[in-house]
Amino acid sequence: MPTKTTLQAFLDALSSSSPAPGGGSVAALSGALGTALTSMVCQLTIGKKKYAEVDGEMRKVLEQAEALRPQFAALIDKDTAAFNKVMEAFALPRETDPQKALRTAAIRAATKEATLVPLEVMKHCIDALALAQQVASKGNVNAVSDAGVSALMLHSACAGAALNARINLNSLDEPEFVGWKSEEVESILNTSSMMLEEIQAIIEERMAKR
Repeated sequence: MPTKTTLQAFLDALSSSSPAPGGGSVAALSGALGTALTSMVCQLTIGKKKYAEVDGEMRKVLEQAEALRPQFAALIDKDTAAFNKVMEAFALPRETDPQKALRTAAIRAATKEATLVPLEVMKHCIDALALAQQVASKGNVNAVSDAGVSALMLHSACAGAALNARINLNSLDEPEFVGWKSEEVESILNTSSMMLEEIQAIIEERMAKR
């Protein structure tokens, strides 16, 4: 599984002709990287006399970020597994009508699952962006650029996951499910964009005052 390999092995697998791991796993990895940066800013703030007033808050943010990070990491593997299930479904026999029906149902179920995984990444991104905003606002000003990179990585994770969710939704012939999930994707993505803008404004202001 990707998270059990070295970075170089993951990059080699990513650059190969194999379709998995792919963009979905990279989106989840981006989320993990962004969350790790949030934790780093917390660590650079906690225990500093200058930031004594926010010490307790930064400790709570750190705890929340460190709880989110492994969830993103798990989704790297989960996305690959979901894609592989779709491929397995497409490989099912289709010589008889019962086989065709079984194959169609398996493809539909696997595609739905492959849609829900990036949606899970997107939801975690919103939680992680809220934490990034806290460290951007109150964390060590010397690490405010790291808070900015955190926010950029998290929004990229959200946008990348949205693309993966949409391509799966486009292949489903279930109007109600597709409509519901498409609205959810757009809503989360819009929220992520707004949060990124807010964080970037905070960072620009704090950098100007350094």
